[in-house]
Amino acid sequence: MQVVVLDSAAEVGEYAAGVILRGVSHGTVKTLGVATGSSPLAIYKALERHRSPELSALSAFALDEYVGLAPDHPESYAAVIRREVTDRLGLDPGRVHVPDGGAADLAAACLDYEAAIKAAGGIDLQILGIGRNGHIGFNEPTSSLASRTRVKTLMSATRRDNARFFADVTQVPSLCLTQGLGTIMEARTVLLVANGKAKAQAVARAVEGPLASMCPASVLQMHPHATFVLDREAASDLALKDYYRDVQDQMLR
Repeated sequence: MQVVVLDSAAEVGEYAAGVILRGVSHGTVKTLGVATGSSPLAIYKALERHRSPELSALSAFALDEYVGLAPDHPESYAAVIRREVTDRLGLDPGRVHVPDGGAADLAAACLDYEAAIKAAGGIDLQILGIGRNGHIGFNEPTSSLASRTRVKTLMSATRRDNARFFADVTQVPSLCLTQGLGTIMEARTVLLVANGKAKAQAVARAVEGPLASMCPASVLQMHPHATFVLDREAASDLALKDYYRDVQDQMLR
């Protein structure tokens, strides 16, 4: 695992976008795993400034979706991905995939999503955020580290955190479809971005704590090509933050 500590959220977005753009240029990133939430937005804004035919040729798979929100609901992840990713980067909507949270058979929709990822050749680079309880995607604490795309019940804390996007917490769905931790771990490269003091404890548990289902993001300790890209506040609880900066400086020489 690599840890990169930068001075601001804008720098986090630029750094992560640079990794993606290099992968696109080298032909190693053709399928992008995309995440919603606040932290990844800076990545998409940075990528928009470097929009190109090669970038717009990417396929994309979203991490998750609420159950019961229509795709045209402004806070459905289908709508958020359309606004923040598909439209910004000029992607072909037919190549952008989101789990079907409105399916009559949710279990079948989860199997279909796994099959679609496999048919695309897998995800080359997965963007992740992290929740304050350590979740990635909507894999809440106690999620199986080998889990696949499935229906999950959201914790009340996650619903409260996401209530800022809705009129109030009662409007936040309690169920979702999410890629599992096992699914996420099959991405060839993972970039987790985090900003702000509110994420510091979760980041420290994920990077330096034990591998445990109580902090789902800790599974990334087992990934061969996972990078945490953090601003100073998100990195502030890391015991070895000075060491990570030393490693970072060596890589830049």
